Amino acid sequence: MSVFTTPDLYDEYGDTLQVMDYGLSHFGKSRYMKGQAVIIRCPEDNSLVGECLRQPGDNKVLIVDAQASKSFAFLGDNLAISAIKNQWSGIIVNGCVRDVEILKTLPFCVMALGHVPRKTKKQGLGCVLSSLTLLGAEVLEGDWVYADENGVVVSKMEI
Repeated sequence: MSVFTTPDLYDEYGDTLQVMDYGLSHFGKSRYMKGQAVIIRCPEDNSLVGECLRQPGDNKVLIVDAQASKSFAFLGDNLAISAIKNQWSGIIVNGCVRDVEILKTLPFCVMALGHVPRKTKKQGLGCVLSSLTLLGAEVLEGDWVYADENGVVVSKMEI
């Protein structure tokens, strides 16, 4: 059970929040995430996703800019299990995921544009970003991300 809903947050904080446009779907069993943003870019390579999710997450939200790729999956069941073990709050993928039949059983919040069975190449590519504009919202590293079944809002401070 969540202690917030994004519509209630928006009603209270209004235009101080960034709101992501429609486009993300839920794939994990959990439908809620709250945490500070860590932002990475992964060009057809999820090596950095794995590297991040195998580190302590401190209840943060990993935002993966896969550049809206619909060709490769940037998260599957194994990386989601790593994220759970390492206490990440959730992941938002500007791209696709796979192993959706397993993801939906895991107590983890996964949002992405879609799903595809093909895994990415492993070439060690990717970089950490200080900001990203995703679905109309500008997210800076360390911003607070709140997501539920209604969508995603971003705040400069914890609310």
